[in-house]
Amino acid sequence: MDNTDGNSIEIYGDEEIVEVIDLDESEPGPDDLAGDLEDVDFEDAGNTDDEGWETEDEMEAEQDDSELTFSKHSGSVFCVSLDPATNSMAVTGGEDDKAYVWRLSDGEVLLECTGHKDSVTCAVFSHDSSMVASGDMSGLLKVWKVETKEEIWSFEVGDLEWLEWHPCAPVLLAGTDDGNVWMWKIPSGDCKTFQSSACQATSGKVLPDGKRAVVGYEDGTVRFWDLKAGNAVHVVKGQDGHQGALTCLACNKDGSLVLTGSVDGSAKLINPATGKVVGSFSLEVGKAKGSKEGEESNSVESVGFCNILPLIALAYLDGTLAIFDISTQILRHRCQHEAGIVHLQWEESSSVVSTCCLDGALRLWDARSGNIVSEYHGHTAEILDFSINREGTVAVTASGDKQAKVFCIQRPDR
Repeated sequence: MDNTDGNSIEIYGDEEIVEVIDLDESEPGPDDLAGDLEDVDFEDAGNTDDEGWETEDEMEAEQDDSELTFSKHSGSVFCVSLDPATNSMAVTGGEDDKAYVWRLSDGEVLLECTGHKDSVTCAVFSHDSSMVASGDMSGLLKVWKVETKEEIWSFEVGDLEWLEWHPCAPVLLAGTDDGNVWMWKIPSGDCKTFQSSACQATSGKVLPDGKRAVVGYEDGTVRFWDLKAGNAVHVVKGQDGHQGALTCLACNKDGSLVLTGSVDGSAKLINPATGKVVGSFSLEVGKAKGSKEGEESNSVESVGFCNILPLIALAYLDGTLAIFDISTQILRHRCQHEAGIVHLQWEESSSVVSTCCLDGALRLWDARSGNIVSEYHGHTAEILDFSINREGTVAVTASGDKQAKVFCIQRPDR
């Protein structure tokens, strides 16, 4: 089913060449460098920058491909997002109960979001980048005005699962572990709740039309909510739906399709207009290595649509990145990682999909060929989140090593 053609090795080589290396100096070629980096047993013990962090694989920051390291956090960095207006600022949230807004170019802190009572697991900019919202695990939410650095709104809900701004209005939505979805106008605080059965609202997203939201729940249900009327217009469950908790969801650019992922190992393609499941995707084989029996053996951790080709990507806990053709529902490529994938993101206007991984590496894959385009190292622990700018030239990562890093993404075709 993997339609990698005969010239894949040449493609791999071409796309890896970012500089000419003089082989007379007895250095390895670009293919060797790219393919074997994680297998090299570096002997340099002089690195003291890893602050004693060790993982099962004893990752060491012998190679740091990043342009800038943001190290103000004193605990794991759980989330990162870029400001949508200019892509010049990042906000990161961490285990130290803080969020920081900082400049990508030099790492200067523009705003320190304090006053949280637990780890900040959600931090996002409003659609016009004028405000930033931060939310901690206990459910304390705060909104800050970026320009004046003042806190303009605060509210407390149940244990927080997700936080998202409306795509074109100063409206904030949040999902909690008691099954509620909240919506507020900011800064007035006018509030509406969307209640459902008492199980976690694990993931949610406002559709591009700004009138509906899609929410996934722990019992496998997917609901489409009318934000104005406050009712669920479609409920997807039962035989066609997921048989385990929702982990992630995404919608395509025009909002005509929604893709959901679950611990049951499958992804469902849903038409929001009808609430009908129009496609189902799963890897028939391949449980996570050493996994115990049970439905969570190979969970789908992240999903996404390609904007320029009819392709979707599913990222699995066992380290498989699966590229499917939407129209035929056929598996096009299976891209294997050394460790579980945490998150994926397609570039805005290309067929490149990026992944961050529990092995601390960021990888770019060409979905047309299934080949790796490039690989970036520098973290000494797992990458927990990342975001790529609109141009696909910069990636910002958040890691368990207490750091966020800015990577300049170089590609031969640019």
